[in-house]
Amino acid sequence: MPGTCGELVQGTLDGVAFHVTCPVDVYSTVTVELTSRPGVEHPPDSPKAGAGALAALEHVGATVGARVSPRSDLPRGKGMGSSTADVAGAIVATALALGAELDPATVARLALSVEPTDGSIFPGIVVFDHRRGALYEPLGEAPSLHVAVLDFGGEVDTLRFNSVDRTALLRSLEPEAAEALALVRRGMAEGRLDLLGRGATISAIANQRVLPKPELPAVLAFAESVGALGVNVGHSGTVLGVLLDPARHDVRQVAAIARRELPGLELALPCRLVGGGAVALAEHHEDV
Repeated sequence: MPGTCGELVQGTLDGVAFHVTCPVDVYSTVTVELTSRPGVEHPPDSPKAGAGALAALEHVGATVGARVSPRSDLPRGKGMGSSTADVAGAIVATALALGAELDPATVARLALSVEPTDGSIFPGIVVFDHRRGALYEPLGEAPSLHVAVLDFGGEVDTLRFNSVDRTALLRSLEPEAAEALALVRRGMAEGRLDLLGRGATISAIANQRVLPKPELPAVLAFAESVGALGVNVGHSGTVLGVLLDPARHDVRQVAAIARRELPGLELALPCRLVGGGAVALAEHHEDV
């Protein structure tokens, strides 16, 4: 499963939560072995992957158990989709081990039974209601877009963050959310990276009222200084992304400049936008 650099846009429309996915080429791999013992075994630091495997076992009606082994390059608590990659990866891998293929909508439904879920489960770039799954809209394949993923430290407990009722605040920000979404929709439809950047930047700035990032003004100024398309953020995480047209910028060079020019920066990771969705890498065998 790919991770994410936060989201291109996030907010609510008429009270329904949504985000536009921003999958990047940093991945989590989940290996599942079936066991003769009912239940799920998982590492102590991966309870969500265990919950995903259990959801898949119950969905398929299996009487066997599973041993789940996640391996990820995604840091946790940053808004890079590590939880979704673990949960959805475990669901898909468990189902495949049982000889079942689940469509992305079913994977999303099962993942939502564990926790709020990123739309990176779906192929391409999509609009998705990460809380209840009430909204799904495919926007197309991932365009050629590079992202310098920046992080200044800290982490966010997404379960705790999502447990807070921010309905009134998010409703007050719906005009910005609608404008940002309209720009990204049009950018995807017309192949206009500049519109994607504008929409993402509007959403990033609006999110300062939800989860402030003290470094955002400096990152916005940096993005302007290098001629970037715009900035996006992890709306429930710590990461920020500088969005770049690969025809005009070398993302590795921009990341290197960021390391020199942005005080307190702990991570500057050159990435590219990719389509979402899980990919099967190997067969899984039952442990008898």
